[in-house]
Amino acid sequence: MRTRALVLMLAAALMLIGGSPAFARSPDDGFVAGRKLEARYFSIQIAAGVDELQLVQALDVGPGHKILAGQMAGSPQFSSTSLADILDAFFLWSCSILDMQLYSYRGNVKVVPDEAALAGVYRRLYGEDRPGEKAFYVYENNTVYVAAPHFTKEIVGHEVAHAIISNFFVVQPPEKVAEVLAGYIEYQLRKTPSSL
Repeated sequence: MRTRALVLMLAAALMLIGGSPAFARSPDDGFVAGRKLEARYFSIQIAAGVDELQLVQALDVGPGHKILAGQMAGSPQFSSTSLADILDAFFLWSCSILDMQLYSYRGNVKVVPDEAALAGVYRRLYGEDRPGEKAFYVYENNTVYVAAPHFTKEIVGHEVAHAIISNFFVVQPPEKVAEVLAGYIEYQLRKTPSSL
């Protein structure tokens, strides 16, 4: 009897120290990167066959967006053709819109070739199908997954907002609240001219 109580207390202590079992697991998404980029806020992995320049063009983010993010657009560190630089500016811009500053954030962005590959990643992570997804965010591994044909500022912004929200709050907000905030980012990005 005493041994059983000790085991239960030890298990409870491990849960408190290590977090929930879902967070403790390291999900295997089956993603194979063709190219890896390192940015200040993101580790970016792009599947083989996905063109980085096309992703940059699809985001339609320029030096003016870096100014909106509170950074110097003319700084030598910023390149409007570097996906890493653009995603960093994009992250800061999204943090500014939400008024949620994350100074030590580090997350992942994984770009798959198409919706079928994205569905495969989702199935591998969750064991179920969710057809028609263009992108999604996974809290357990702090990763935004996006299908390359849908790599737009609105879709990426929506998912980056989920990453910001998940890392800003100590206690996760209800799903509907997170969706409203992520939708607000998407709305702000849609109304901002692309010619900045």
